[in-house]
Amino acid sequence: MITTTGSTVGLRDRLAGRRGRPGTTRGASSQELDHLQHWAGTRRGVEGFVEPETRTTATTLVLVAADGEWTRRRVESPKAAFGFGKRTAIPVYDVKAVGYPPRMREWTAKRKAAGETGVPEA
Repeated sequence: MITTTGSTVGLRDRLAGRRGRPGTTRGASSQELDHLQHWAGTRRGVEGFVEPETRTTATTLVLVAADGEWTRRRVESPKAAFGFGKRTAIPVYDVKAVGYPPRMREWTAKRKAAGETGVPEA
């Protein structure tokens, strides 16, 4: 414990203050939207899939290219994800209603079989 001017502050409280409050999700940033826009602009046949917010994860938008390559980033809300699709002329679907496209799983399986892990090179 650290005492400062008569109040006691725990180390956990101090660290939590730097990263945000425990139990709250981190929102989307403009950098994430920039990434999605750049990624979509450099690939063919891109479709979007909105993933719902959970207790620990904000709403996310998964973009999947024609070859199955994909990327995921946080967005402010489902409305923002569908708005992104409209602005960029990319079809966007609710993943709970349609699921993920098989090409996405095939692409991931090929990478795994080839021993490729981590974030793919841009």
